[in-house]
Amino acid sequence: MATIIAPSLLAADFLRLDSEVEMVNQSEAEWLHLDVMDGVFVPNISFGFPVLEAVASKCKKPLDVHYMIVQPEKFIQRTACLGAMMMNVHYEACTHLHRTVQEIHDAGMKAGVTLNPATPISVLEDIITDVDLVLLMSVNPGFGGQTFIENSIKKVKQLRQLINQSGSKALIEVDGGVQKDTAPRLVKAGADVLVSGSYIFKSPHPEQTIHELQNL
Repeated sequence: MATIIAPSLLAADFLRLDSEVEMVNQSEAEWLHLDVMDGVFVPNISFGFPVLEAVASKCKKPLDVHYMIVQPEKFIQRTACLGAMMMNVHYEACTHLHRTVQEIHDAGMKAGVTLNPATPISVLEDIITDVDLVLLMSVNPGFGGQTFIENSIKKVKQLRQLINQSGSKALIEVDGGVQKDTAPRLVKAGADVLVSGSYIFKSPHPEQTIHELQNL
């Protein structure tokens, strides 16, 4: 299976958002990754529903909405109304994770769970067969353009082992510092989906960069 590439809108030029979304539409990227930050769960604020709704109206690719916020469960129905394919919530932000995953499914979306760099894979043992995707943060969430955390390769391998042993169908997604040097190593370790922001949107030829990432 070819690697799924999900450009992260966080790195786009927000003065040219229409053309940036159109670039993704024309590219070989399968998904568009949307990072929603609240300034509470992470030390930054990104964008909210006015931007999400505008992007959803233009984007032809499935939306992978990643909530780096407290109480993400409050926004399940509104996210579903966007037509989002995936709603991704942080393990660290959900007191009742199983319930939240169920509610995401009941709203008609796929459910993703994200782990911060310091959160071990073992916390997923009782939920892994219920989720559609696990997102491993390979940088500390909150800012774009950070340096890749090397331990992420080991975590991908550990997660692949857990998925295989449990019979889970979950995809492995990685976000943070994904570029030409780290991407092949992540795919070799077992990653299915690569989120890349600055490396794609700051590229002189972003569509070609997406093509190259997809065909490692």
